[in-house]
Amino acid sequence: MCLAVPAEVVSLDLETQTAVVALGQVKKQISIALLESVTVGDFVLVHVGFALNRISPEEAARTLQLMAEAGLLGEEEAA
Repeated sequence: MCLAVPAEVVSLDLETQTAVVALGQVKKQISIALLESVTVGDFVLVHVGFALNRISPEEAARTLQLMAEAGLLGEEEAA
């Protein structure tokens, strides 16, 4: 089963089509090449290092809460 995780974009490098996203204290560089436009502060669904879609902050919070309840995330990542 594949799982995409919501994360917040904290920085962008448009030249290389990459972004740094944060999930709690964890930060990771990902590709944004599959999306037309992304800005700092957006929430994106991340799967295997690629942003697949932008989502609302509310949807990201709901998804992270459900993942935490299912034991897939620690409390820190769900906050």
